[in-house]
Amino acid sequence: MNFAGITGDFADLETAKIVIIPVPFDITTQYLRSWTRSSERGPQAIIEASQFMELYDIETKALTYENIIHTMAPITAQTSKEIVEAVEAKVEELIKQGKFVVVLGGEHTVSIGAIWAHKEKKEDLTVVQLDAHADMRDEFEGDKFNHACVMARAKEIAPIVQIGIRSLDNSELPTMAPDKVFYAKDIHNKDDWMDKAISKMGKKVYVTIDLDIFDNGTMPSVGTPEPGGIDWYKVTEFLKKLSEKREIVGFDVVELAPNPANKAPDFLAAKLVYTFLSYIFAEKNKHPQKKGLF
Repeated sequence: MNFAGITGDFADLETAKIVIIPVPFDITTQYLRSWTRSSERGPQAIIEASQFMELYDIETKALTYENIIHTMAPITAQTSKEIVEAVEAKVEELIKQGKFVVVLGGEHTVSIGAIWAHKEKKEDLTVVQLDAHADMRDEFEGDKFNHACVMARAKEIAPIVQIGIRSLDNSELPTMAPDKVFYAKDIHNKDDWMDKAISKMGKKVYVTIDLDIFDNGTMPSVGTPEPGGIDWYKVTEFLKKLSEKREIVGFDVVELAPNPANKAPDFLAAKLVYTFLSYIFAEKNKHPQKKGLF
């Protein structure tokens, strides 16, 4: 099954500008598994929900699928280290082919490989995290690739900016840059933080989106549904502004834990992927020389 139900020439790998990679991996989460639910099923749920989207984007007035979107077979592995290595290798391979890569998780661990793949090929890179949790532990339960360590691993190769944080352990504070952390409580019902956050970034940006960035009333189907999150329009307003002011080199959407009794969160995640792609490619197609890709 292809993302958004795209088939034929509009899903061809050779000519695709965009490649979607599902990574149904979930081993290191704890609270999530206590519900007997798992983000392992997240990528497939996003792809299934995407079959029902309208493909005309109202904001950009574009048919984004015309950039050609190919959906790859899922990447799987048995350990967190193995999944990081597998994702890094595949994303790096696709970057060399000139593709824009979107990774669908699975737990947040899968983002590490995607982030690492971009650093070797891009200069002046910043990793932007939209998330409820800091994810800045150096290791957790003896594992440096635990989902709680994602941004610690990202920070080893690039500066980071953190958006929407509202939960962390005090042990993480010494490794966080106060001027690059935009806590949910400080940005609620405000807009001035957006330009300030973007000013902290380099010219090129990789975005990792943990779906618990959203308020748990909007997005309950996540591993740890923290209260006090950001709403749909605020998140998309930021992503649109970011796409206009910086070159987005790749992104991921992770941590959807599907609930069979509530399909709305699955659809939100699918719509978010397509909406963000619409913002990014509206800019790339408008300014191909400035953006430097395709």
